[in-house]
Amino acid sequence: MLKRIGIGVLIVAIFVIMLWFTSNNPGVVEIDLAFGVVRPSIPLAFSVTFVFGWAFGLLCTSFFMFRIVNERRRLRRALRNTESEISSLRNLPLADAD
Repeated sequence: MLKRIGIGVLIVAIFVIMLWFTSNNPGVVEIDLAFGVVRPSIPLAFSVTFVFGWAFGLLCTSFFMFRIVNERRRLRRALRNTESEISSLRNLPLADAD
């Protein structure tokens, strides 16, 4: 419950800061791309940059998580095989029991 309230407060704080930033920076920035020039407002340029950075971070994290999930699956399979081998070795009769 406290976590949801904290997330809600964080979202509201980010929204208020965004509105404050937008009202204090009404100017336009010129971005020269290889194929043309774009003139977005400053808040729009920052927002688009933030979204692209977030998406790139999410993509990098998903590749890392995919590797971890595959390694976990491989380790579980190896553990299952090892446990079955140990149980089969425990069930073998003792040859030196004299």
